[in-house]
Amino acid sequence: MFPQGIHQYNGILHLLLHFRWTWIGVLYLDDDNGERFVQNVLPSFSQSDICFDFIQRLPKQGFSNAIETLVEDGIKTYKIISRNTSNVLVIHGELQTMSVLILLLGMPEYLGMDKSKGKVWILTAQMDFVSYSFKKTHDIDFIHGAISFAVHSKDVLGFHTFLQTRNPTVEKEDDFLQIFWEHAFDCSLPKPNIDNMSGRPCTGKEKLESLPGTLFEMKMTAHSYNIYNAVHAVAHAVHFMSLSQSRQRQIGKNEPQKNLLNQDSWQFRLHPFLRKVSFNNNAGDIISFNQNGEQIVGFDIINWVTFPNQSFHRVKVGMIDPHASSKSAFLIDDGHIVWPVRFTQGYPISLCNDNCQEGYSKRKKEGKPFCCYDCFPCPEGKVSNHKDADTCYPCLINQYPNPQRRLCVPKTFSFLSLKEHLGVSLAVLALFFSFLTILVLWLFIKHRDLAIVKANNRSLTYLLLISLLLSFICALLFIGPPEKITCLLRQTAFGIIFSLAVSCILAKTIIVVLAFMATKPGSKIRKWLGKRLAYSIVLSCLLIQIMICTTWLTTAPPYPDADVYSLNTEVILECNEGSSTMFYCVLGFMGFLAIVSFTVAFLARKLPDSFNEAKFITFSMLVFCSVWLSFIPSYLSTKGKYMVAVEIFSILTSSFGLLGCIFFPKCYIILMKPDRKIGTSLTRRNQ
Repeated sequence: MFPQGIHQYNGILHLLLHFRWTWIGVLYLDDDNGERFVQNVLPSFSQSDICFDFIQRLPKQGFSNAIETLVEDGIKTYKIISRNTSNVLVIHGELQTMSVLILLLGMPEYLGMDKSKGKVWILTAQMDFVSYSFKKTHDIDFIHGAISFAVHSKDVLGFHTFLQTRNPTVEKEDDFLQIFWEHAFDCSLPKPNIDNMSGRPCTGKEKLESLPGTLFEMKMTAHSYNIYNAVHAVAHAVHFMSLSQSRQRQIGKNEPQKNLLNQDSWQFRLHPFLRKVSFNNNAGDIISFNQNGEQIVGFDIINWVTFPNQSFHRVKVGMIDPHASSKSAFLIDDGHIVWPVRFTQGYPISLCNDNCQEGYSKRKKEGKPFCCYDCFPCPEGKVSNHKDADTCYPCLINQYPNPQRRLCVPKTFSFLSLKEHLGVSLAVLALFFSFLTILVLWLFIKHRDLAIVKANNRSLTYLLLISLLLSFICALLFIGPPEKITCLLRQTAFGIIFSLAVSCILAKTIIVVLAFMATKPGSKIRKWLGKRLAYSIVLSCLLIQIMICTTWLTTAPPYPDADVYSLNTEVILECNEGSSTMFYCVLGFMGFLAIVSFTVAFLARKLPDSFNEAKFITFSMLVFCSVWLSFIPSYLSTKGKYMVAVEIFSILTSSFGLLGCIFFPKCYIILMKPDRKIGTSLTRRNQ
C-alpha cells in the first residue's frame, strides 16, 4: 500500500532545494531500509549540491540487557545533533522511530546536559506517533515546526462517530481495545476469574477525545488511512475472486474446490485479483495499483504545530503529485508554515557558512565538503552579480566594474570638450592669443613705414605673424569629438603651419647673418641678399614638410578611433595617428628647422647693430625648443583628453613664445620710441 519511495525522496530533495537548505544532518534507522537510503538516495542529494553535516545511525530499539550500550549510543547521537551547525535534520525511520526520538531528545533532562537548540526536522512518511503510554510524560516541543511527508489521505465519513462509540465494557471480545483503554486512561477493567483489581476501575464512560494527540488522535492519520484502504482492497479482491470461482463452477469446470483461507489459494489466486482492484472509497479517492503492484497515490507535506498542553495539529502545506508535470509535481505554501520558535525572522537558513554576496566568489575550504567555502573579493576588472558565484567574470570591453564589483557599468566617452573647464580654458586662451596676434599684425601694417618694421624683410614679418595666427587657430581643431576631417587636418595642419613659421624665422636669421657679412669690403655675398633668397628658404622648407604630410595622408592617414583599454572607466575617443613614424617625421623635421634656426641665431647674436633681431630669435627658439623637448615625454605619459591638452598647450606656448620674444620688443619700440631708427644702408638692403 505504500507508494514508490522514489517520489518521497524526490519530494525531500525538492523541499531542501526550495528553501536552499544545502547543509543538513541525517539520522537513519539501523536497518536494511536505512542502509539502502544512505547508499542509494543520499548520493543523489550530493549531486544536487546538498552537503551533510553528519550522517548518524539512530540507536536500535528493542529488548536487551545492554542498557548501558544503548544509553552510550544515545548520548553519542545526541551530542552529534546538538553540537553540529546544521539547522535542518532529515530523519529516515519507521513507525516506532518517533518514540526513539522522544527518548533521545529527553536525555538532557535526566543527564544534566545542555538542551539542543531548535532545529527543523524533516520526517519520512513511514514515521508517526504510536500509542505508548510512557509518552504522556515527555515533551514534544521538539517537533514544533517540523515538516513530514505522509501518504495522501482524506477524512473518512463516519470515522469520528465510530471512535466515539467505542467502549471496552461493551466490546469485551476486543482484547486490544481493553489493553489500550487501561493504559490510556490509567485504570483497570474487570476481568473474569479475577476478584481484586489493582488501581482505579474503568467506568467505561471515558472519552477518547479527552486523550492528548500524542496518545490518540481522533482524526484518521495517513497510516490508518492506508490500513483502511488495504482492508477494503483485500475485501474487493476476495469478492472478485469469489465471483470468478462461481462463474467457473457455472460453466461446468470440475476443478477441485479449495478453501479460500488456504495459503496457496491466497498466494496464487488472491494477488492477481488484488493487482486489478480499482474502487472509490468513502472519502472519494480512487484506490488502484500499477503494474508493479504499488498504490498509485502521491504524498502530502505536513507541518507540525504543538501547543503547551502537549497537543498538536498537523497542517497540510503542500503535496507531491507523481502524475503531474515536473513543474507542478512539487507544491508548497511557504506562507502557512509555522517554524520552530528559535527562527523568528523568516524561514530557517541551513548553510555551512554565510552566502558569498555579490562582488565575491567562492573558494573551497580544504578538508571540508564542497558546501563549505570562503568568500574572496573579485579581482580588479571582474565582477559577480549573484550570490555564491563560483567565479568572477570580466566586463565587456566597453564596460567597467562598479566600486563594489557587483555589476558592469557602461564606460563614459572621453574627449576634450568645450563643455568642460579644461577645453573652455584652452579655447579661450587660443582665441586670446589669436586676437593678440591680429593686434600685432595690425600695428605692424599701420606702422609699415617705420625703419624697425622695414628691417629684416617686412614681408617675412607679415608671413610669420600670419603663420602664428594660424597656429593659434589650429589649436582649436584639437578640441571636440574626433571626426574624420578633423583627424586628417589636426597634425598635418599643425606640422605645415609650424614649419612655415620656423622657416620664416630661419630665413630672417640667415638674412641677418648675410647682411652683416655683405658690409665687408669686396664681399660677393651682397648679390644673395633680397626677397628672393628669403622666399626660396621658406618655400623649400615648406615643400619638404608638405611632401612628408602628403606621404602620410596617402599611406596611413589619421582616423577617428576609440581606446577602450587605457582607462578603466572611460572610452577614449581619439584620433589614431595611423602611422606613428610619419607623425614623428613631421615633428622631427620641424625640430630640425628649429635647431638650425637656433644655431644660426645664436652665432649671430653679438653682431653689432642698433637693432640686432638675432638676439630675440635666439631667445625665442630657445623657448620653442624647450617646449617641444618637454612635449615628447609629457605626450607619451598621458592618456585621453589630457594627452590632447598637452599638445594644445605646447602649440599655444611655443607660438606665444615666438610672438612674445620676437615681436613684443618691436611693439614696445613702435609704441614707446617711434623715433628710433636702424642704419640706413642696412635698412635699404633689407626692405
